[in-house]
Amino acid sequence: MKPTLLILAAGMGSRYGSLKQIDGVGPSSETIMDYSVYDAIRAGFGKVVFVIRKSFEKDFLDNIFEKYKDKVTVEYVFQELDILPKGFSLSADREKPWGTGHAVLVARSKIHEPFCSINADDFYGYEAFKVMATFLSDASFKEITEFAMVGYDLSRTLSEYGAVSRGVCEVDPMNYLIQVNERTKIQKSKFRISYIDDNQKENELNEDAVVSMNFWGFTPLIFDYLEQAFIDFLNENKSDLKAELYIPFVVDKLIKNKTVKAKVLNCNEQWFGITYKEDKAMVVSKIQDLVKKGIYPSRLWI
Repeated sequence: MKPTLLILAAGMGSRYGSLKQIDGVGPSSETIMDYSVYDAIRAGFGKVVFVIRKSFEKDFLDNIFEKYKDKVTVEYVFQELDILPKGFSLSADREKPWGTGHAVLVARSKIHEPFCSINADDFYGYEAFKVMATFLSDASFKEITEFAMVGYDLSRTLSEYGAVSRGVCEVDPMNYLIQVNERTKIQKSKFRISYIDDNQKENELNEDAVVSMNFWGFTPLIFDYLEQAFIDFLNENKSDLKAELYIPFVVDKLIKNKTVKAKVLNCNEQWFGITYKEDKAMVVSKIQDLVKKGIYPSRLWI
């Protein structure tokens, strides 16, 4: 059974200022998602599921869905604030989405095989999809409580135009995750990389630290864990209208409880993405270089 690619595309990109998921960055107006789907297909993925919002369903169908449907099996689900477990109701004051953990959970009805989840606005590179597809498709992949994550060097995941948030990982000698520490307000200065903690203190980070870019590999068992994690999250954050359930938080807790293991998959790809509007020019330039080198065609979908 071929693995499935789950693309988290419900975010509107508040810092970017537009629906960046359908913003063209390739020589023929390809989106970052186009390159992810292209790489996933040639790496061996058999289906793509998108998490979107109802508010831009038409834009998605017109600009994204149509060009993929003849290339790979494509499905989509909605992530909405009112998709909650039984017994819970939506606060009238809640506006912020529930986070990436909730985004993966809403895809439960569409996925019954090993899968990986990625961000729609991150460029991961072909090798990342290949190592993940190999992990998920391996005939010896019988350990349903073993998940995976593609890791990237912190120094290769920063923006020149503002702070970013990253899941900074501790990894054991066998390349299994020990824990994931979510760090916010990470910035690079002339001499070092640092983040600001909850006490507004600046802390230095190693530029070679392995970070999570939300490229996770799961078996369907993750949905049971996410459902319980979301229930616990809702009970613990009743008064916090901005709290979000992040995938690294869930995986980190499962690892510490020895419920699952998570293998860190290494690759030599250069990650890049659009966090701020100013990042777009850099992304366009990098993709142009990859096309010139023959890594991608000048037009992906013909």
